[in-house]
Parts: sequence; structure tokens; C-alpha cells
Amino acid sequence: QVQLVESGGTLVQAGGSLRLSCAASGRTLSIYGVGWFRQDPGKEREFVAANPWNGGVYYADSVKGRFTISRDNAKNTVYLQMNSLKPEDTAIYYCAAGRTLGVAVTTLNGYDYWGQGTQVTVSS
Repeated sequence: QVQLVESGGTLVQAGGSLRLSCAASGRTLSIYGVGWFRQDPGKEREFVAANPWNGGVYYADSVKGRFTISRDNAKNTVYLQMNSLKPEDTAIYYCAAGRTLGVAVTTLNGYDYWGQGTQVTVSS
């Protein structure tokens, strides 16, 4: 079992930056792929970024060039650096962990463990 806890969400102005953290416990994250998803009320949860356990990164087109996913295996933590934030980035952000490879890491079904989410609000 892996427990995931997100933090770092807050209110920020458009154009600003935030770094979200996802701390894992229970098992080492180094053997899992990790991903970030987001969900606005009334909408489906959507893929943001992923880092499979065997390397590489995937980004949604809407965040490419602005967001960066990274991990610190020593701290068992995953990060999402978000720059040039836009009001449309407003959502609850969730981190996830799973053993899926390839393009499946961009799908909800690619993950077994989810955090509770952290709210990011970008004001215009």
C-alpha cells in the first residue's frame, strides 16, 4: 500500500508560480510511476503530467512548457512545478502512483493509489 499526501495548493495570481508536493509513505516511490491529474467541479479528472517508473515524462498539451514534474526518491516525494499560471489552471490537483508503463500513464486507469487533492486557484 502507498499513501499519498499532496500539499502546496493555494490562491495565486495569473502569471505566478507554485510548487505542489506529494509525499508518499508505505512503500518507496522509486518502483512506481507517478502522475498529476486535476479536476474542476463538474468536469472530469484530467491528466496533467506523469513520470513512469522506467523514466521519461509526459505532459498534457495545455501545460507543456509551463509545468515540470520531478521526484526526489530520497525524500519519497513527487513535485509539480507550475509556472506562468493561468485562470484555467484552477482545479483540485491530485497525485497518483502505479506500475503502468507507456502512454497508459496518462490515463486514470494507470494508477492504483491516489492522494486526497490540493486546491489551486489562479485569479485573473
